[in-house]
Amino acid sequence: MCCFSQPVELVAATKIFARPTGTGTQVLAYEMRFAAVGELSMVLPLPVPPGSAEDAVRFVDLSGYSDFFADLAKGFPVELDLPRGGPAPSRMAQPNLVVHEVGEFEASFVPTLADFERLDPRFRLPPGVWDSLPAYADYGFAVFELRGAVSRVGRLLGRRTKPRTVHPMAFELPSRAPERAFFPTVHVHDGRVHPSADFDHTLYLQGLDAPAGWDRSEGPAEAFVDLERAQGLVRPGEPCSRRTMVGRFANEDVWV
Repeated sequence: MCCFSQPVELVAATKIFARPTGTGTQVLAYEMRFAAVGELSMVLPLPVPPGSAEDAVRFVDLSGYSDFFADLAKGFPVELDLPRGGPAPSRMAQPNLVVHEVGEFEASFVPTLADFERLDPRFRLPPGVWDSLPAYADYGFAVFELRGAVSRVGRLLGRRTKPRTVHPMAFELPSRAPERAFFPTVHVHDGRVHPSADFDHTLYLQGLDAPAGWDRSEGPAEAFVDLERAQGLVRPGEPCSRRTMVGRFANEDVWV
């Protein structure tokens, strides 16, 4: 789910890697190209078991492996034809959530929707967003602080917002469905939830047999991924699978 606390001008070239670990958790890596003004956050709802502790999510710093997804792509043949899509009650004051320095980001795990009150208001989504997404009522959330390429003052001076790609965001989460892989693909780019959305996504899967419509890599992951720099996200001895989603699709997450 690609949700932003402030409107964004562009989101493109989204890439997501998911792997169930077989021990009750899932690893996830996420990268995108975006353009925005000022500071904002990206929020990823996570299907953690209800009641997960504040330290349940382990963040992974991939600032030293900015080409992680470029290496994943090397395991697949050149793609010639892309598949297209069709048409709160009062609470006592609590301490702020722990903020993790993860390369270029500051990241936090928000255990419940109510705990968003413990974040800076700039990095919260409008309350009405969650009213439109009741399925996430008992999810946890990973929040990454992003910085736009141009300040608001610079924008008033006529400077253009330049799209930028940041190094992948990565973490390991406990999963309420550990036998499945979860890809956060629901879009909230303008403070509203639309029934369908324009996708520009490439999904990578490891640890499960992919369904029909996914490509299989040419060889095991270590043939094209630097396992040391991937810090345990990718498992050796196993291939990866890939699905490309470009076009208009139902605005929902992908589960495998």
